[in-house]
Amino acid sequence: MFLSAAWVPSGTCSFSGAGGSDSSSRQGCDCLDLLLSVALGQVLSLLICGIGLTSKYLSEDFHANTPVFQSFLNYILLFLVYTTTLAVRQGEENLLAILKRRWWKYMILGIIDIEANYLVVKAYQYTTLTSVQLLDCFVIPVVILLSWFFLLVRYKAVHFIGIVVCILGMGCMAGADVLVGRQQGAGENKLIGDLLVLGGATLYGISNVCEEYIVRNLSRVEFLGMIGLFGSFFSGIQLAIMEHKELLKVPWDWQIGLLYVGFSACMFGLYSFMPVVIKKTSATAVNLSLLTADLYSLFCGLFLFHYKFSGLYLLSFFTILVGLVLYSSTSTYVAQDPRVYKQFRNPSGPVVDLPATGQLEPSVTYTSLGQETEEEPHVRVA
Repeated sequence: MFLSAAWVPSGTCSFSGAGGSDSSSRQGCDCLDLLLSVALGQVLSLLICGIGLTSKYLSEDFHANTPVFQSFLNYILLFLVYTTTLAVRQGEENLLAILKRRWWKYMILGIIDIEANYLVVKAYQYTTLTSVQLLDCFVIPVVILLSWFFLLVRYKAVHFIGIVVCILGMGCMAGADVLVGRQQGAGENKLIGDLLVLGGATLYGISNVCEEYIVRNLSRVEFLGMIGLFGSFFSGIQLAIMEHKELLKVPWDWQIGLLYVGFSACMFGLYSFMPVVIKKTSATAVNLSLLTADLYSLFCGLFLFHYKFSGLYLLSFFTILVGLVLYSSTSTYVAQDPRVYKQFRNPSGPVVDLPATGQLEPSVTYTSLGQETEEEPHVRVA
């Protein structure tokens, strides 16, 4: 009897035969996959740490408040690398063919990505650092809900326990910030700042879930190429309208240029590497991993900016890691055979007869973001 199909990330070990040695090898492979998933998420956190440090130097030491321009540089890099790659491809993966089929969907996704970055950065002008750190966690329930309804992902009790443990770790870090007095921010219009963070977190969640769908069912290069195309176009318009005067105030020299290069390199690395990690794990797991980014920035700030230290920071770091291990220790699964779900959503379509024997490999199509792909993902059938 066939049960629900579950995703198996690429690179998962497979075994044949029986016996104690096979069981030990399987356990060793599971542990290796678990450690690899956690480690990949921490690479993303380190890249965000680099983004935060370069932004801090630019804004505080050189008074270069140019968040839109910084994002624009990243989108230009994505355009030069990935959009041009799509342009030279042939057939259905060509840039023009993709634009003809789903240009407006990528246009909306590009705008969502731009404004998510802008809202969170803008919130620092109105509210405190602690509020931003806590409210930014709102992206996690957004991703869970969207994954549940649109990607048909189902979670087990251990996943929710891991999520709660991670959020407790963030709460511990916020408490440490209060104790050592790291509540930077104007705080005069705190409600406005808090709403900006919640809006940015919601847009991040939408963007991450769309990204997971695209990299699983279409391709990583297509996602990055379309984000580079529409991101550079619309962020360029936003830059010309909102930030052209700030650019004229920047005291340009080689140090500022180097900081912009460092920021762009970290941002480009984050955007390029995140789809790889999302495809191996999930959008939810990635956002849980990114909770440690603030802690890496803090540890660097102890030496660079002479931040005050609290033992609660270490407790927070290890609490988040424990939550990540708990969440990653068990795989999520798809609620039902997607072909049944697709037939339910399209009752007028032809009836699909599922095979009674043999391995079930459904073509997983979770949303209507793009045309259906003939490429079938790896599935595990219990």
